[in-house]
Amino acid sequence: MAGIKMVNVKKQYPNGFVAIESMNLDIPDKEFVVLVGPSGCAKSTALKMIAGLEEITAGEMYIGDRLVNDVPPKDREIAMVFQSYALYPHMTIYDNIAFGLKMRKTPKEEIDKLVKEASEILGMADLLDRKPRQLSGGQRQRVALGRAIVRHPQVFLFDEPLSNLDAKLRVKMRTELKQLHQRLQTTVIYVTHDQVEAMTMGSTIVVLKLGQIQQVGSPLELYSFPANRFVAGFIGSPSMNFLDCTIAEENGATYVDTGAFKVELPADKAAKVREHGGREFIFGIRPEDMRKRREKQENYSEAHVHARINVIEPLGKEMYVNMTADGLDFMGIINARFQLAPQEDIELTFNMDRAHLFEKDGDNRSVAHTAKNATSLEDARLAESVDDD
Repeated sequence: MAGIKMVNVKKQYPNGFVAIESMNLDIPDKEFVVLVGPSGCAKSTALKMIAGLEEITAGEMYIGDRLVNDVPPKDREIAMVFQSYALYPHMTIYDNIAFGLKMRKTPKEEIDKLVKEASEILGMADLLDRKPRQLSGGQRQRVALGRAIVRHPQVFLFDEPLSNLDAKLRVKMRTELKQLHQRLQTTVIYVTHDQVEAMTMGSTIVVLKLGQIQQVGSPLELYSFPANRFVAGFIGSPSMNFLDCTIAEENGATYVDTGAFKVELPADKAAKVREHGGREFIFGIRPEDMRKRREKQENYSEAHVHARINVIEPLGKEMYVNMTADGLDFMGIINARFQLAPQEDIELTFNMDRAHLFEKDGDNRSVAHTAKNATSLEDARLAESVDDD
C-alpha cells in the first residue's frame, strides 16, 4: 500500500484557466481521506491528477516514494470508481469484474480466485452469473467496487460514487464502504460535494474552495475549530448562522452586539478578541447551539433573544425553526416537545462557549477558537495544545 503526496501541484488548461494554483497535500498510507467542496472547487480535478487522467502543469505527484508525474494511469497501481458504474451490459457480473484482469493477461486460475474473493467480500457470490440490468443500483455499485478490488491497488480513488443512489441506499453504502476500507486496510481518496457524506466517512477531510485547500483535519476538528467562515458554513447541517456584529465593552464584560440582540462573550473568547484588536466581526452560532429559554442548560447565555418564528420543519424528536429578530434571519434546532407555531414569538439562549467570531475582511479567518468549542475531549486537548503554542 502507499500514501499520496502532492508538492506545489498546479493545473492550468490550454485556454489559460487555472483550476489549481498550488496544492500541497500529504496523505498517509491506509488513510480514508475525503476531498469535499462545492461544484467547481477542483476536487475531481485533483483526483484525476492523482489517477493520471489529467496532466499536471507543474509540481510533483508521489504515490508512495515514486514520482508519478510521467507515469501512465495503468502503471500507477491505483483503481478508480466513478459516479457512473460503467459496466458492460452484455457481460455477466463475473466477466465485468474479471475484465481488467483479462486485459492484463492474468492467468485464468488467478482470475477465478480473485473474482470469487472479491465477490465474497462484497456479498455478491450468488450474483456472478447475472447481467447488470438484473441488479439494483446498489448492487451495480458493488460490481464497480469488485472490479477495483481484484486489482489489489495501492490506492482506491472514488469520484462521487454514491450520487446516483437514493437517500436510503446512500446511507447503507456509506457504511459498506467504511467497512470495506477497514477490511482491506488500503489508502482511500474519496471525492464528494456532500458534507454529510464527508463527515460520516472520512478519517481526514480536505475542504476545497476554488482550487485552494481551506483546511485539513478530522471531521470533529473541522466542526469544532473551522479555520474560516467558508469551512464553518460548509461543515455542519443545517449550516452555521452568520450575523454581522460589533464588540461592546460594558462594566468589564465583553459583548457581541448584532443590533437585534446583545450577548456576553465568555472570558476566554473575550481575551482572544481583545488580543486581535478588531471591533467588527461576523458572529457564528450553529443551530444546535441554541435552546428555547425554558430548556436553559449550563454554558448557555443568561441573556435571552426575542425572535419571531417564520417556518417550522418537524423532524421527529427535533424541529428546524427559521426565525427573525429585528430583520435578522437565522435557523435553530428546537426540541420537538415544545408546541410552536409560525408567527409565534420565542425566547432563545445561546451556548456562547461554542460560538464563533470571524474577521469581516479577507479570508474571514476565525479569531476566537478556544478549548470550549470542542465537541469531544480529543478536540479539547487539541485546542489546548494550540493555545499553549
